Amino acid sequence: MATQTTGPTLIGSVQRALRLLEAVASHPDGAPAKQLARETGLPLPTTYHLLRTLTHEGYLLRDKGAFHLGEAAARLAGGGAVQNRRTKIEDSLAHWRDEIGVPVYFALYREGEIELVAVADTPNSPAVEEWADFRETGHAHAIGQCLLSQLDLKTRQDHLDRHPVEAITPYTVRNQRILLERLGGLGRMEPLVEHQEYALGTVCAAIPITAGSTAATLAISLPLHQAERLLPAVERLRTEIGSLFSSLAFSISI
Repeated sequence: MATQTTGPTLIGSVQRALRLLEAVASHPDGAPAKQLARETGLPLPTTYHLLRTLTHEGYLLRDKGAFHLGEAAARLAGGGAVQNRRTKIEDSLAHWRDEIGVPVYFALYREGEIELVAVADTPNSPAVEEWADFRETGHAHAIGQCLLSQLDLKTRQDHLDRHPVEAITPYTVRNQRILLERLGGLGRMEPLVEHQEYALGTVCAAIPITAGSTAATLAISLPLHQAERLLPAVERLRTEIGSLFSSLAFSISI
């Protein structure tokens, strides 16, 4: 007996709703229900029912008899744009990882916390393992110190009040006063370097990037036995910051 091959089970109401969303999206100034019914080939009662449902859920907005895309639909579109930006960031980091031969990190300071956006590494040159919460230990790693150095005094102090300076290795900065002296002594675009302050056997360096009011950083790491490579590598990254920033600047709002 021959085996009958069946296709996927499709839900007609979902298909019809998506057709309506596509039709509304094709009208920047909105369109009335009757026009949308004609364009989609749907019965008018079905069109009204689906339009009411989509409006209730926030995917559509009705204004003076015309239907427009709502906030929920915009969030769907925005999610795709965010993913596209993130992919571009990862591609840029991967390029410089391969060019310089070190793991490359991109991080932001957003909504009062340190956020590691993307990392590019390889099995032979792995990134530093997050063994202690990255957000709570910003005082101990180059990324966090670099981001803190870009904050205004009030915001920086607020962060340190919430995440106090604590030694997590024998090399971690000992107290807040020493940390603030270090941060205050940095020059513009000067890389921040730390040796084994976050992870034993690892050295790191970070370069500040500021776009408007957002603090960001690019960073690299190396095992301790390759410490002599750290400064040349971060200097090369710093000299290329212009071309990197052109691909990263748009992602500050990611």
